[in-house]
Amino acid sequence: KGPSSLGTRSMQRILVTGANKGIGNAIVRKLLKEHTKYGVLLGSRDASRGEAALKQILADNPEYQDRLDLLLLDPSSAQSVTAAAGQVATKYGTNSPLYCIINNAGTYMQCENAEALGTLLSVNLFGPQRVNEAFNNLLDPNGRIVNVSSASGPMFVAKCSEERQAQFLNKAATWQDVTALVDECMKLFGSDNLGDAMAKAGMGAVESSSAYGLSKALLNLYTILSARDDPKRLINAVTPGFVETDLTRPFATHSGKTPAQMGMIQPDAGAVAPVKLAVGDVGGRTGKYFGSDGLQSPMHKYRNPGDPEYKD
Repeated sequence: KGPSSLGTRSMQRILVTGANKGIGNAIVRKLLKEHTKYGVLLGSRDASRGEAALKQILADNPEYQDRLDLLLLDPSSAQSVTAAAGQVATKYGTNSPLYCIINNAGTYMQCENAEALGTLLSVNLFGPQRVNEAFNNLLDPNGRIVNVSSASGPMFVAKCSEERQAQFLNKAATWQDVTALVDECMKLFGSDNLGDAMAKAGMGAVESSSAYGLSKALLNLYTILSARDDPKRLINAVTPGFVETDLTRPFATHSGKTPAQMGMIQPDAGAVAPVKLAVGDVGGRTGKYFGSDGLQSPMHKYRNPGDPEYKD
């Protein structure tokens, strides 16, 4: 299925990675329903799951036929990302076919060693970086990028020493600074006693979610430098909230509680803030991190949804 006319070819699109289920799927549906001037590319690393998701959306809403396409895209694979960018260029041309990239694809895993941390960072940090680089020339020069982050990022930074916090909030940071920090963390996760090593390095006590929080703190730092180096675009990070998905549901199972008892919200509620940052009024702000209520939040401590907006 391809665009049926020059009109749909020239329509700008929003790319959503990890969109075959969960929050990403809810983001796709919300964009299609509420923002009809845009087409949507449903990014999925698995062809059959992506096709099933596309089929279900079009079964529910046949009128989206000309505005929705599947894009095979695995952010953890440079080859996959490069191929996907090539397909977009071929199908929609190279004259700013994209208005926004929503880097939603992410993973959660408990990391006890460097190999596991590397796998986690390949998706949560390097994934968005690969996608943004590969699609850079296809993205509207005045477009937007939304990096879907997590409150685990600020919560991780809050437990770090002041010196470490300054690193994670450094507005002058370069990508080389980020990768140097990654290399240091990889060495720490290779230590015999991870807890002691992290504590001595000023990165707080190690908990089961520490590596995930670290990955999102690094993603937030990447957001800061991306926005600084690309000032015409609006580039922000956002937490969708504590959403019930395949990623979070095991937490409820292990605790013996229902997702609702754990305070989890549904994916459609988790799509609200990412969609606002993609197409809504953010007051021209860029390089910031927003809460699930769509209000700016700090990158170094947790802000409850509903609390006054953070001003930096």
